Amino acid sequence: MSDRNRMVTLDRRENGVAVLTLVDHTRRNALGSDMAVAIERAVGELRDDPGLRCLVVTGAPPAFSSGGDLAMLTALQQRAAGGVDVSADMHRFYRQCLSFRELPVPTIAAVAGAAVGAGLCLALGCDIRIVAEDARLRLNFSRLGLHPGMGGSWFLPRLVGVQHAAYLLFSGSYFSGQDAARMGLALESVPAQSVLDRALQIADGIAESSPAVLGALAAHLRSGAPETLEQAFAREGAAQADDFGSAAFAEGLRAAGDRRVPDFAPHVFHRKETALHSTSAGHR
Repeated sequence: MSDRNRMVTLDRRENGVAVLTLVDHTRRNALGSDMAVAIERAVGELRDDPGLRCLVVTGAPPAFSSGGDLAMLTALQQRAAGGVDVSADMHRFYRQCLSFRELPVPTIAAVAGAAVGAGLCLALGCDIRIVAEDARLRLNFSRLGLHPGMGGSWFLPRLVGVQHAAYLLFSGSYFSGQDAARMGLALESVPAQSVLDRALQIADGIAESSPAVLGALAAHLRSGAPETLEQAFAREGAAQADDFGSAAFAEGLRAAGDRRVPDFAPHVFHRKETALHSTSAGHR
């Protein structure tokens, strides 16, 4: 496990699953400028890792994240009140905190304790969420006199529908992990002590899938782009046409025939492709 200024840790497991943990205990993993930079740097270390298969994002107890750091928010308020346009600052902050969305692998949020405001938006930015049954969740922007940020008003209606999103954003009310699962905001709600284990169990299963397919799917699902069924046929047909000729699909077929887990490691592809080329050359 490595340390990033004691605000974020990055734990890489042998199967390609990485765990990014927020560890600012004093401020209950609040999202401030330093935390945003720490997240971005950790993600930067993962970006060029060909062995990465899935990322789990979590927070050290007792909270996932208590939301935007009050010192940062106060500084922004004072600058804005003085006539400074801080929109570029906010855009940079959003992109830093959600930089893991640029990774070509699935992401899972393991949420226990409180996830409030920007802290909950961090979880919403992941592809999958596992949440503690008794987690205290809240998008409290309106209670602060602040428009939702960090994608909150974009993620929420896509996950829970317009009516639930309207209620949660308008009221700023607390809701539980069980509520989140019922609404579709979370895949599952489990006992708090099981949140990370369950997230890792899902990540381990995902890690057995083709990296190329995972990357393409993640990019599509995150885009939120509307498409007709015919457009989906065209996109999927082109992707499958590429995959049919790939070493990954050849390995997947062999594994299915052998009734084993496929090995999608890059060195395996290289070895098999080299052997294939050598055999083909021998028949010429």
